[in-house]
Amino acid sequence: MFSPDLIAKYPSLAKFANGDYTESHDGREAALLKYIYNHPSLPQLRNSPPAILAVIDEFAAQQDFLINIGSDKAVKLCDIIAKEQPSVFVELGGYIGYSAICFGHAMRQTSKPGQNVKLLSLEFDPAIADIARNLIDLAGLSDIVTVVVGSAADSLRKLHSEGVLNHVDLLFLDHVEDLYVSDFQVCESLGLLRSGALVVADNILRPGAPQYREFMRGYPKVDSWAIKGLIIPGELEDELELSRIK
Repeated sequence: MFSPDLIAKYPSLAKFANGDYTESHDGREAALLKYIYNHPSLPQLRNSPPAILAVIDEFAAQQDFLINIGSDKAVKLCDIIAKEQPSVFVELGGYIGYSAICFGHAMRQTSKPGQNVKLLSLEFDPAIADIARNLIDLAGLSDIVTVVVGSAADSLRKLHSEGVLNHVDLLFLDHVEDLYVSDFQVCESLGLLRSGALVVADNILRPGAPQYREFMRGYPKVDSWAIKGLIIPGELEDELELSRIK
């Protein structure tokens, strides 16, 4: 499946030779947390989002593949954040906090003077959410990033009813691909997506979200287009679907 040279660079890929290999939720997330706290550079990791992301990438390359966005997509998404300068960012599918750390840091670095920014990271699995909270705190981003546990649709409705969330400037879909359309529609039904808001969906090609792409490309209330992105750690291409609310 992968070339010997690529496996030499990313030993974790060798495990894909086993047809029964799973990509997540098998204990590797807890192993990552231990790996970080046993890391010799732990003192330098504290309050350093880039350093923490680099160690997560190191774990994903050397130990076990992780289903986070990875470094290639991270650069592209941070460029989007710098351009959009969102005050309210919501991601559906927080996983171990890699993207939240990446995005929260980008928001802090590129926000306008005096701009209050917040990122709500919605994660279904409470155990995985605890790992994300720990790493977000280690990165020094707990003042910007809040992890919310539960299904995306339920969490969105609860946050809205409590007055915590009344609009979204940038929405990132990175959870169960089959839920992309319905959860986008939940956001719309709550009035969270105003004119000019941007919706970004990951994994359009791998593992694939063809129904979402077809829906957004045919939906008259948005302009939708794609950008390329690599799946970490190697050569597999994917796409991100970007949709601007008219």
